[in-house]
Amino acid sequence: MEHYNTEQKIQEFIANIEAKNPNEPEFLQAVKEVANTVIPFIATHKEYDGMKLLERMAEPERTIIFRVPWVDDAGEIQVNRGFRIQMNSAIGPYKGGIRFHPTVNLSVLKFLAFEQTFKNSLTTLPMGGGKGGSDFDPQGKSNMEVMRFCQAFMTEMCKYIGPETDVPAGDIGVGAREIGYLFGQYKKIRNEFTGVLTGKGLAYGGSLIRPEATGYGVVYFCEQMLKTIGQEVKGKTFAVSGFGNVAWGVVKKVNELGGKVVTISGPDGYVYDEDGISGEKVDYLLQLRASGNNRAEDFAKKFPSAKFYAGKRPWSVKCDVAIPAATQNELFLEDAQTLVANGVICVTEAANMPSTLDAINYFLDNKVLFSPGKASNAGGVATSGLEMTQNSIRLNWSSEEVDARLKEIMIGIHKACRDYGTEEDGYVNYVKGANIAGFVKVAEAMLAQGVV
Repeated sequence: MEHYNTEQKIQEFIANIEAKNPNEPEFLQAVKEVANTVIPFIATHKEYDGMKLLERMAEPERTIIFRVPWVDDAGEIQVNRGFRIQMNSAIGPYKGGIRFHPTVNLSVLKFLAFEQTFKNSLTTLPMGGGKGGSDFDPQGKSNMEVMRFCQAFMTEMCKYIGPETDVPAGDIGVGAREIGYLFGQYKKIRNEFTGVLTGKGLAYGGSLIRPEATGYGVVYFCEQMLKTIGQEVKGKTFAVSGFGNVAWGVVKKVNELGGKVVTISGPDGYVYDEDGISGEKVDYLLQLRASGNNRAEDFAKKFPSAKFYAGKRPWSVKCDVAIPAATQNELFLEDAQTLVANGVICVTEAANMPSTLDAINYFLDNKVLFSPGKASNAGGVATSGLEMTQNSIRLNWSSEEVDARLKEIMIGIHKACRDYGTEEDGYVNYVKGANIAGFVKVAEAMLAQGVV
């Protein structure tokens, strides 16, 4: 009867969320994944039961949608839509990236803000969850067009953010250039120099190793996962998707720890390099990204050992560890089946929700070590939190100091996930562990603050 009641509560919760948020598949996917592990946990803890904590976490504290008009180089007026989702501030000011991409919509940003709440909680740093962005596409735009758009975007968004309220960062389509333009406009309008944005340039308050921090953190987390089965990164073969800063950071750190990365991918397909992507190949990857080029085919043209597969994902390549580092829903059930058949022992998510629910369940059913992005890719926001600290104390830490603090945070996140996710047979269910560990801290803060 108790099991039935729990299952019934999960179904009723999901039905209610679906009714309130129709036509938002990404957001519903994220909430369902959390509900399946957290609601049974709530049922066994009287202090949480009946307090509607998960219902409150799944409802943004504030959803801001605004018009962004700007003028292109031809003198034509363009109109985009801007968003900021302020999801949960129970443990600190809202914290989460800004994404500029044609696929940005309310569902995508709500899913990212919901995930961000749990991710930030796992870091143990005092940061709430938020996310924002626009359907503006920086690709193919001139620097002046990007600047004018960023200034128009910040003119409206500056009303809702601040170092003690909401601290945005970069995300897809928002790199150092965009952060600089956004920060400059905020400073001009508000007449203050504060740590209101993270991912800033080193010349005006940024943190060392921030661009590669997410990727570094993923590999540190993967290293801890492998240790639970007596394995290590050294000597392992890695299949990595993606072509941005996250993938770049993953490749750098895997090489540093003695592993071999054999794939990267872009929107045009993937590259397989049996010799490994290291040395000058990593440097060239960074050069391409700096020029705004994310075509994997251009990487393959540079190096004879690299083979390009157009329109394909890299999950058919035999590997010990798979690290999806591109975007949401890029690894499907058939990909999971292929990876397991090829002997994968560990899947560590570097992107936000890159694996579908069917794929996740297949990994868990086959006892493959699997970490959700909210745990393993928390290194980026953790380093953003460290940047906030450096801004507050008006000091800059060295690369070694930031890297050491990052590794310590990732080891702590892994321990929390292992504590809550270890099952009776010793298998660590990182999905369960991450969701419950992230939930508990936010829940405790919400209970302490009353019904707000």
